[in-house]
Amino acid sequence: MSYEKVDIPDDGKQITLADEETGALTVPENPIIPIIYGDGIGTDVGPAAQRVLDAAAEATGRSIAWMRVYAGSSAREMYDENLPEDTVNAIRDHRVAIKGPLTTPVGAGFRSLNVALRKVLDLYANVRPTYYIDGVPSPVKHPEAMDMITFRENTEDVYAGIEWEAGTDGAEQVREFLEGEMEIADVIHDGPVGIGVKPISEFGSKRLIREAYDYALANDRDSVTLVHKGNIMKFTEAAFRDWGYELAREEYGDELITEDELWEEHDGEQPDDAVVVKDRIADNMLQQLLTRTDDYSVVATMNLNGDYMSDAAGAQIGGLGIAPGINRGHGRCLAEPVHGSAPKYAGEDKVNPTAMILSGREMLEYIGWTDAADLVRDAVEETIASGQVTYDLHRQIDGGEKLATSEFADAVVETIEARS
Repeated sequence: MSYEKVDIPDDGKQITLADEETGALTVPENPIIPIIYGDGIGTDVGPAAQRVLDAAAEATGRSIAWMRVYAGSSAREMYDENLPEDTVNAIRDHRVAIKGPLTTPVGAGFRSLNVALRKVLDLYANVRPTYYIDGVPSPVKHPEAMDMITFRENTEDVYAGIEWEAGTDGAEQVREFLEGEMEIADVIHDGPVGIGVKPISEFGSKRLIREAYDYALANDRDSVTLVHKGNIMKFTEAAFRDWGYELAREEYGDELITEDELWEEHDGEQPDDAVVVKDRIADNMLQQLLTRTDDYSVVATMNLNGDYMSDAAGAQIGGLGIAPGINRGHGRCLAEPVHGSAPKYAGEDKVNPTAMILSGREMLEYIGWTDAADLVRDAVEETIASGQVTYDLHRQIDGGEKLATSEFADAVVETIEARS
């Protein structure tokens, strides 16, 4: 391996694929992990997360050899482009990476740099854990009821970007095809119209839902809910639901039972060794996140639904400033926080790095370092619960100690060291 402007650490080893079929990895005790600090506040939260993850690795007898790679503004400075091949190849070669938030400049040629990275690396599952951290102010009475993992399909739906702008030849050609060849009448209004196509495939749906099923079974989760708008979009979103049930029947046997089977065959008493598969209409699900929060454990859904729903869930546990995420593919992952780049706060050593830190925690869990991952979560929670918080939380609580971004990271590191 060699890269134009990326230095490979001498003190680390490459993570490799151990099993082509399952995507299992071979992870050394000193893995090389690429990191993109990102744009805006990424330059603050990236180094803060690094220090915390280093401390957790060291506390469990390991180390991380960080490899700086570049995207967004830092890449434009070095390569005169937003997403250089160096970065893509380094992440592809080393399989596990973490990034901060990226801003896509107007006219940059990408709809989104974040989406572009997911697509080029085929990171088809956007996994967003939503759980309450003690001490974080929340707008709901019982934020602790939320403990949900959302598996959001990353490559299809309206995010596939198949669109034609109103007034263009392409839009008119699609209109003529729909109204002429397909005989679709009285649907599209007269005058300029933008048209988009929403692909939902059996392949894309099943591989995403399989990730959710496997996660639920491996982590003692009691249910997987397929979220869709299939009552209206009968051949896309309803198909997603149907493929989910089909997958459960064909590949999982008695390990998965449907909600109907739960009541018809088990009188509502869930067998200890089975996960219940159910489905909900998307708009009703947004309501039930508030009214029946603890009924939902693992969710599998399409791209747009997953975007809306995971953000709504994040609001219940205190907002996107603490919401982690990770993009997973076959033997590959890219961890990233859910929040944006907030450029007006860049370089002020002010913002909350919790989302980036907890995204790193998801990365540690992905590579099998569950002891280090648990240490990160526990240390973050203990630090926040003690009242040591950044400005965004400090202004919402009584008392407490307001810390800078770097100071908060230092406090979490001290907690890790005290626990180990």
